[in-house]
Order: sequence, then structure tokens, then C-alpha cells
Amino acid sequence: MKPGTTETEQLMKLTSEQVKQTVNQLGAQVLPDEHPAMPQLNSMFGEHTFFVDETGLKVLEPTPSLGAERQTGEVVSLADWSDADLTRLMAHEPEPTGVIVVFEHVRH
Repeated sequence: MKPGTTETEQLMKLTSEQVKQTVNQLGAQVLPDEHPAMPQLNSMFGEHTFFVDETGLKVLEPTPSLGAERQTGEVVSLADWSDADLTRLMAHEPEPTGVIVVFEHVRH
């Protein structure tokens, strides 16, 4: 967690449009809210929008906007797959990946 922030400030629940943009940029799959693992994930990591890819479980954490008009989030790895079939996750300390997702404004 960044100094001077509380745990709730670091949580990032995404809108459906942000989820769509994240999936397009990362090639990851979003875990739906009704997924059986969600209660356990929420209790372990807080209320996030969770993504899985070929390496494991990811979330986005907000990044400072530095005056930019577009919101961004950094991909943070929370768990890696522990088997070749990608069915078991091994949690680890949150690891920033350095990958930034940029959310484009959607005009209606």
C-alpha cells in the first residue's frame, strides 16, 4: 500500500466499460461477481474487479493521474497458477507488474 493511503483507497472496482477496456488491453478474463471464488477472494484481497490470465490472478490499482484527463490503473499480481492445468492459485504478496491500463473516455 502506498504511504498516506488507506486500504479502501487502493481498492478498484471497475465499471463495465473499464472491464471491457482492461480485457482488450491485457487479454485477461474477468472473474464475474457470481463466480464461486469471489467471496474468498474478496475476504483475502478486498473488493476488487479480479482478472485471470495465463500467469495468475490480477487486479488494478489506481495510479496518480498527474493532471491527465484519462484514468489509469496499474496491474498488480496477487497469485500465480500452481499447476499446469491452471486450476489452483498460490497467493503471494501483491507485486506491481509495471503494466498500466489506460481508460479511454466513452462518449455516448
